[in-house]
Amino acid sequence: MTTALYDVPGPRTRQRHRLYGVGSTVVILALIGWIIYLLIVSGQFAAAKWTPFAYKGIQELLLRGLGNTLKAFGLAAVLSLALGGVLATGRLSEHRAVRWVCTLLVEFFRAMPVLVMIFFIYVALKAEPLVALVAGLTLYNGSVLAEVFRTGVNSVDRGQREAAYALGMRKTQVMTHVLVPQAVRAMLPAIISQLVVALKDTSLGFLITYEEFLHAGKLIASNLDYDLPFIPVVMIISPIYIGMCMLLSWLANWVSKRQRRNPKVEAVEVAAPEPGTLLPGSHKPPV
Repeated sequence: MTTALYDVPGPRTRQRHRLYGVGSTVVILALIGWIIYLLIVSGQFAAAKWTPFAYKGIQELLLRGLGNTLKAFGLAAVLSLALGGVLATGRLSEHRAVRWVCTLLVEFFRAMPVLVMIFFIYVALKAEPLVALVAGLTLYNGSVLAEVFRTGVNSVDRGQREAAYALGMRKTQVMTHVLVPQAVRAMLPAIISQLVVALKDTSLGFLITYEEFLHAGKLIASNLDYDLPFIPVVMIISPIYIGMCMLLSWLANWVSKRQRRNPKVEAVEVAAPEPGTLLPGSHKPPV
């Protein structure tokens, strides 16, 4: 196959790439083996450190923490998307006062550290841990998503907007039926990336005593009865966090494929012109 992006590698180049691949694989496997060796030498695979995970109470503690993490993330994700849509709409408004207010809010909450907002809501406003965590995540991620939405809408070709206005459509109709459906494709990767950030930031809840997944792991890891099983807890919790982030990526791919099959955004095939085809309103010349 030929491509305009790069030269197709020849036999010697492909052989060299295979050698690079084999060498890289050997180095990675050696690094993994060295890490496992250090864990074995330091006693991280001792039975005493892994015993707590066999107890039903510990399993229920982890499941309860995971449920609280998903609960906080679900609320923060929905509210962040809603807040981002509202702020993006304000920033795209034709009214200068609305644009200035929304711009001020977006820039302020984007610049403010998430942990500071969570602590302020928790300490100064005397909010519950779940409320403080969700509110802090919503304000930060919502302001970031507002910029994502605004940039995505502005990235659509200007001719699309002008053509819609020329057809007599109102601004709401132009946004709903023309700009947003096309912008979603460009925005989707950034939206999912920000939701992954929100999912990982739910771990900040343990600092305000919210019993989420990391908080449950911290309670287990600090248990002296099981010789402080910090590494085993990390080895249990980390794959679950990674799996949830990968699930979000899979969901994004699924939504993208569904959208491509949507008849509203699917390309319409136009029949090729044939000899003798007349334009509308024209007359066939006399023979």
